[in-house]
Amino acid sequence: MNFFIVSGLSGSGKTIALQALEDAGFYVIDNLPAALLPQFVEHIRERGGNGAKQAALGLDARNREFLADVTGALERLQAMGVRYRIIFLEAEEAILVKRYKETRRRHPMVDQDTSLLEAIRLEKELLEPLAFEASLRIDTTRTTPHELRHQIHDFVRGEETTGMTLLFESFGYKHGTPLDADFVFDVRCLPNPYWEPELRRFTGLDEPVCAYMGRYDEVRQMQEELQRFLETWLPRFEREDRSYVTIALGCTGGMHRSVYLVDRLAAYFSGKGYKTQVRHRELK
Repeated sequence: MNFFIVSGLSGSGKTIALQALEDAGFYVIDNLPAALLPQFVEHIRERGGNGAKQAALGLDARNREFLADVTGALERLQAMGVRYRIIFLEAEEAILVKRYKETRRRHPMVDQDTSLLEAIRLEKELLEPLAFEASLRIDTTRTTPHELRHQIHDFVRGEETTGMTLLFESFGYKHGTPLDADFVFDVRCLPNPYWEPELRRFTGLDEPVCAYMGRYDEVRQMQEELQRFLETWLPRFEREDRSYVTIALGCTGGMHRSVYLVDRLAAYFSGKGYKTQVRHRELK
């Protein structure tokens, strides 16, 4: 049974994620008490047909009691032999506050004694057990609904085949560090094409920047050492049944150095037989 639990902070895109799974053919239900997870799975199994093979459940903090015994419910699923995967969505506090103010929606945990910011922090604390268990964490701070759907579809496709999927992501530190990365590497110590006026308008995908980066021994050394590090530790993650690992590389603007190295690392590990995906966060 292909079973996903979708959770996350209110305003981070959980509804869009569930819709993406529904579009992919999943039987989807939202906002079920955690204690009813085993019964839900049994119900899906009894239905038979395609619904017994692909199902998704939305679980959040709209009702605090619904989250009671999350850990116990997940343990019961394991005892039933259910292979579940948790997708957890999050975003920076300032962005969540902005989204609620723009839509004028009321956060489900706001009351006369709890401000919006306090509600966001309380919800994050309540959902921490699910975040900790997540197979995939998605930071939607700078993600459009279209991009989020694409990420969900990529993850589902990766789960349909065996082996671990590696997502290599470039980003710019001046725009913030990704919340969803398993590994974050800082490559701002490398030569910067931005300071070459004729290269500034290009990105790390363009040949002039690639030629510039390829001239430096420290760039090759950085790439080789990252490859060795990941080759050493990725098998340990596979033994822990991790199906998805996000490796983020950051430079100042996320346009040149990190983009260049992400593409090369992805190509290297793809050649080693890993399923790889690439995301350049700042290249819109």
